[in-house]
Amino acid sequence: MARIVAGVGSSHVPAIGAALDNGRTEEPYWKRVFSGFEKSKQWMANTKPDVAIVVYNDHASAFSVEMIPTFALGCAAEFPPADEGWGPRPVPVLKGHPALAAHIAQSVILDEFDLTVVNKMEVDHGLTVPMNLLFGTPREWPCQVIPLAVNVVMYPPPTGHRCYMLGKAIRKAVESYPEDLKVVIFGTGGLSHQISGPRAGLINSKWDKSFLDNLTKDPKKLTRIPHIDYMREAGAEGIEMVMWLIMRGALDDKVDEVYRFYTVPASNTAVGHIILENRRKTASKDKRAPAAKSRQAAARKAAQRIASKGR
Repeated sequence: MARIVAGVGSSHVPAIGAALDNGRTEEPYWKRVFSGFEKSKQWMANTKPDVAIVVYNDHASAFSVEMIPTFALGCAAEFPPADEGWGPRPVPVLKGHPALAAHIAQSVILDEFDLTVVNKMEVDHGLTVPMNLLFGTPREWPCQVIPLAVNVVMYPPPTGHRCYMLGKAIRKAVESYPEDLKVVIFGTGGLSHQISGPRAGLINSKWDKSFLDNLTKDPKKLTRIPHIDYMREAGAEGIEMVMWLIMRGALDDKVDEVYRFYTVPASNTAVGHIILENRRKTASKDKRAPAAKSRQAAARKAAQRIASKGR
């Protein structure tokens, strides 16, 4: 069966994509950011997922104020990079996994989450920047991708609790898919930032680091944070952080934090990143015992037979 092995949280700052595309990654300002993802790229290369489910928000590329789905699942065979006003980013077209995506849609909708199914969609920096940060700049992406776009732009966005429970429904769907696939799920966006208004430039590192702590240790605490707290503490765009809870809901209750990176700022945003792995389940003694016990029993019987012959 398919299984989710790990979750990745990553900011998706558009200026990071611009720095990549314009060859500025070695400049001191940007090197500080990109160096924080070197270990992550190695981790991803070692993990070798077959599929990445990437939770992100669209920035008026696939959708507009005329149509705003709360949750939109990409079920297409491919997803081209969107033109965000200065031409599409020079990144490979993402190859989808229509069969798994359709299976997730069916399972999740029957679990009473009302997804919008999207069979044609371009994807913007919200998805492509985290892909670059974790996979580098390959000629072709090394795994198939299923985009999940979440509305965190127009009020009302989904609650953190709703996102967390959707993650659990996605995990259930993935684990009921019969093909043997290794899946990594991304939660993207954030961390604290506000791009307009009197508080433009707001960054709250204390809030961000507490969020990352609880993402690992106490995600249910995060599900109780109301929208107004995100807005007040993390800025208007800080609400993007609810998308990380979809990723976290898709993982085990207890996870191993493999890596964390945080730096301020990139453009006007706090960059946050975390890798969480599901704990490898090792069989308990009792579960391993049947084969061992049968061998031990056979050995005892053989020893008894030998002993009886000796008598």
